[in-house]
Amino acid sequence: MSEVLLEYHRNGAYLKVTAVDPATGEEVSAMGPASNPTAVKSLAITKLQNKLAALRQTPPAKPGKFI
Repeated sequence: MSEVLLEYHRNGAYLKVTAVDPATGEEVSAMGPASNPTAVKSLAITKLQNKLAALRQTPPAKPGKFI
């Protein structure tokens, strides 16, 4: 992940940060106190990295149970 798009929305004492990976279009959001925007930004980026890592993992080789 070389590029991340960030969108900030402040609502009173809360800040919502949305992180988007432009290559895949995957998007995550994080909310936290507006007094600490760096922590909310870091959380959003970490959530996006975890989501992209989960998508890269291959499914198990065994098929499910047929009914």
